[in-house]
Amino acid sequence: MLIQRAKNGAVTNYMTKKIFIDTNILIYSIDKADRKKRKIARDLLREIIHLKSGVLSTQVLQEFYVASTRKLNAKPKISKEIINSFTLFEIVEINLSMINDAIDLSVSHKLSFWDSLIVISASYANCSTIVTEDLNHGQRIHGVEISNPF
Repeated sequence: MLIQRAKNGAVTNYMTKKIFIDTNILIYSIDKADRKKRKIARDLLREIIHLKSGVLSTQVLQEFYVASTRKLNAKPKISKEIINSFTLFEIVEINLSMINDAIDLSVSHKLSFWDSLIVISASYANCSTIVTEDLNHGQRIHGVEISNPF
């Protein structure tokens, strides 16, 4: 699925493919401090759920728990319930091969290890797109296009 956002914030679909969802999209979807980003994140997640095209990794689930409880002060039980609702998405389990590939990608592309592991997870899951604000919009890394919905 290629997601493009018009200036009015509307989402346009051109084709349905697997989309990797980075942690920041999930965090913004529950962040009361930034209404604009919360709306965009929620609309995006609704669309991805509707199309059954979402992919997460165990890394994203772990990061979501830590960020939601530490930065947003969510109760651990609530964060756990939210994580359990993510069964709507395909979950990629991180393994040693992925970690090794992420290290290599981190060195070759001068990315943080954590961003590289996101890219590798998306690649292993055959995603066409990663939705995130952490990488450069429109960039292709390891065969996956970066899309910043904000």
